[in-house]
Amino acid sequence: MAPRSTDRLRAVLEPEDGERLTKSLSQLRRVLTGRRVWHVNSTRNGGGVAELLAGLVPYTCGAGIDVHWLVIDAHDGFFEVTKRLHHRLHDRAGDGGPLGAHERRLYDDALERSRSELAALADPGDVVVLHDPQTAGLVRGLVERGVHVVWRCHVGVDDAGSLARDAWDFLRDDVAAADAYVFSRRAYVWDGLDDARAVVMAPCIDVLTPKNAALPVPERDAILRASAVVPDGDGSAAPRFPRPDGSWGAVRRPVEKVEDRAVRRDAPLVVQVSRWDPLKDPVGVLRAFAATRFGDDAVELVLVGPATDGVDDDPEGAETFRGVVDARNALDADIRARVHLASVPMDDVDENAAIVNALQSRADVVVQKSLAEGFGLTVAEAMWKCRPVVASRVGGIQDQIVDGESGVLLDDPADVEAAGSAIAGVLGDRARAERLGRRAHQRVCDAYLPGNHFEAEAALFEHVLG
Repeated sequence: MAPRSTDRLRAVLEPEDGERLTKSLSQLRRVLTGRRVWHVNSTRNGGGVAELLAGLVPYTCGAGIDVHWLVIDAHDGFFEVTKRLHHRLHDRAGDGGPLGAHERRLYDDALERSRSELAALADPGDVVVLHDPQTAGLVRGLVERGVHVVWRCHVGVDDAGSLARDAWDFLRDDVAAADAYVFSRRAYVWDGLDDARAVVMAPCIDVLTPKNAALPVPERDAILRASAVVPDGDGSAAPRFPRPDGSWGAVRRPVEKVEDRAVRRDAPLVVQVSRWDPLKDPVGVLRAFAATRFGDDAVELVLVGPATDGVDDDPEGAETFRGVVDARNALDADIRARVHLASVPMDDVDENAAIVNALQSRADVVVQKSLAEGFGLTVAEAMWKCRPVVASRVGGIQDQIVDGESGVLLDDPADVEAAGSAIAGVLGDRARAERLGRRAHQRVCDAYLPGNHFEAEAALFEHVLG
């Protein structure tokens, strides 16, 4: 990845936030002097971890830190097991399949190539940060080689039941061998781990990525027109967006849509952006919308996710998307016409991000009605854009939103009537929506910018290196 200066980032931050960014990177560089850092995850595209690394690794490179990002190479059977683990860590059954000796052998065998290649790359004294269940099986081999290992889990559940504990049991021996284990919330820390090695650390967003960079309204509307999502604007602006390296890209690929007609120009929009994952509850959002009478019948719903062939580590995406299509097809014709499904191509990740940015920026309300959530970066992204957010009181979402001040929290994610009522309440009060959006933006500035993250990362590595 190309090193990236923080000059452009500091230019869009408040002075105190820019100073914190500079200081935290300097501290991180001091802690890691003479060492290499390796981040390892399961996919280069799709999902919050890939976006987090794509946003932050170039800044650490630019600060003079020897940092690398690797992606494991595994087959579909491995990802079926890790998707099962993903659901169980949220205390959900997923496909209901076992996590026994057979699955353990499959998991270990699939990681063998990555294990040997990583052991050959990382020298004793290096720091390796392994992300999520897909990489936990690499911990022990690296520790034996004298590498400092951090395992970072971006998913979890506040009240662990038997399903979550099944996943803990499957992975605990691997995770327990790490020098530190990082969770997004204190409640996510597993039983049976050494509390002295447990670290709580929230992720952050890079506000200059194509998904978060400020889009003037003409360019925003041009992107929505070029991607065939919303026919807004007069067509005079170019559908361009800033790439992370400072160059300009252009949106050329249309999204794949399921709709009866195009979104009406200037219609109020309710938008949810997420993977096609049952834990994000896209069907629940659709049903909440269908069950609600809005004061303005022109309100339309857009459910947005990645093209299902573009996320390597999610074998359930296509099946979930088919379920959303079936639920939409079951709606009455007049409501169905106001519900739009958009699968955004992943051929160019910056283009994908720009389309999502334009949609979130255009939304009158952004929804994240997850049934379970590790952190929920899409919430912070919408908050940064001053959008009012209606989201479930689960996982890290409840850390980001102060209910009634910087967004609206749903106490019961399964209550579609309450969700619809909350969305309608925000849509029906423009002054309240604007107030929520302003305070949401400030909340991100206070807690979820790169300076916060690098500061916590420097403290983490200092702890690990003793």
